[in-house]
Amino acid sequence: MLDACWATFDATAKKHARARLSTGPRGGGQSLAKIVSHVLEAEAPYLGRLGGRYKGGSGRPDAEMKSMRKAIRAMLESRVEGDEPEVGRRTVALWTPRYAIRRSAWHALDHAWEIEDRAG
Repeated sequence: MLDACWATFDATAKKHARARLSTGPRGGGQSLAKIVSHVLEAEAPYLGRLGGRYKGGSGRPDAEMKSMRKAIRAMLESRVEGDEPEVGRRTVALWTPRYAIRRSAWHALDHAWEIEDRAG
């Protein structure tokens, strides 16, 4: 289900890659590039709340997104199989895999809907 939500976000961003997104009544709203960047940047803390860590650095958003999602899938599989991540310096409770999936899926779809609404 999470892969389907991510695919929906990706397809929506690709579909509207050349569109100029409308702004709000006071001129607000992010550009498409900023929305994509925001969705990617939000996944790192989500992975952290599962107990994982991501070190990116390719500089290419598409490669970063692919790599991040691979790390999230791996951590989800590990947690579902009962593996607990190292405690380390963690100060907050870990998310359950179920909650992490729901949160990431909602976030991707919320921004896909935003893109659709503002594109047109």
